[in-house]
Amino acid sequence: MSNDLSKQRKTYQKQALLERNCPENPMELFQKWFLTAHETEMVDEANAMTVSTIGLDGFPKNRVVLLKKYTWEGFIFYTNYQSEKGKAIAANNNICLSFFWAGLEQQIIIKGTVEKLAENLSDGYFESRPDGSKLGAWASNQSEVVASRDVLDNNLISLEKKHKDKEIPRPKHWGGYLVKPISIEFWQGRPNRMHDRIRYSLQKDFSWKIERLAP
Repeated sequence: MSNDLSKQRKTYQKQALLERNCPENPMELFQKWFLTAHETEMVDEANAMTVSTIGLDGFPKNRVVLLKKYTWEGFIFYTNYQSEKGKAIAANNNICLSFFWAGLEQQIIIKGTVEKLAENLSDGYFESRPDGSKLGAWASNQSEVVASRDVLDNNLISLEKKHKDKEIPRPKHWGGYLVKPISIEFWQGRPNRMHDRIRYSLQKDFSWKIERLAP
């Protein structure tokens, strides 16, 4: 099987990213870009991000996860702590997040360290989830091999019966992570592949160094 994609071309020309328009703190620029992506019909699920970890097998692995909150401190998502990504994080807490909004010709690449959220914060978010999502956190041993789809469906049915008309607690193996950035790169597509790349790097005094990278 062969499919030659070498002749596919697209011209990027919607916007520019110039140093004079970059605030001192990258979280301000992230919020500006994110809100634009969230509000436009050209982007579906602006909070969908790629999470990259180094697995126990030594290989990097990417998967798409939903960003649930961002603050001045960093970026928050939730998952099963015993999943493949959870085990990878426990062994190596260096992580990379990336957003790609094709409709805006933009991407953001975030390098940082990750740590578990406080249990009360994970509890608070878990309580806000629909019951089906709460039960799903119990029903699936994420990343483990299962014999069939029926096993998963039967687990969920059993849990629905067990917790009918009852409060569903948060599993101790499920909760949030906070990614604290040390580097945030903003990429804006430009004509002739002369893209704008602006990188913010965290300094020892907690200020941010702003640099332009060659495309």
